[in-house]
Amino acid sequence: MSYCITYESLVIITFEAMSQSFDKQEKLKSEKAISDLFLKGRSVSQYPLRLFFDKYELPENSKTKTAVSVSKRNFKKAVDRNLIKRLLREAYRINKSGLFNNTNGEYAFMILYIGKDIPDFDFINTKLKLLFGKFSAIVSEEEK
Repeated sequence: MSYCITYESLVIITFEAMSQSFDKQEKLKSEKAISDLFLKGRSVSQYPLRLFFDKYELPENSKTKTAVSVSKRNFKKAVDRNLIKRLLREAYRINKSGLFNNTNGEYAFMILYIGKDIPDFDFINTKLKLLFGKFSAIVSEEEK
């Protein structure tokens, strides 16, 4: 389904509707898939985030499988780690429709928070957009 938005009859923006949920089918949970992602996949960084990615065969209709992780070494309290993971998942959920309209393949992602301070949502959201911008640039070069 496509939507069109018109502003003052001058600009028309068309985009594909993509669900803004982060369902169970989109979560990367397999230990084998995660270990393969770290061994065979590639990474791109935008401090304080690092993205590991690799092509991945998906049996479902989703285009991606995604997991998030925060280091126990940097954040001793589980409350802090869980807060950062919630922020990462929320930023991913909100921005994924814009992130994946330009990609054709199916990918597995692991988003790592490698910073040492607890961030706020706006900071994470901005950095995640920049990180996936770098990912899109790499993928578009490969597809040429």
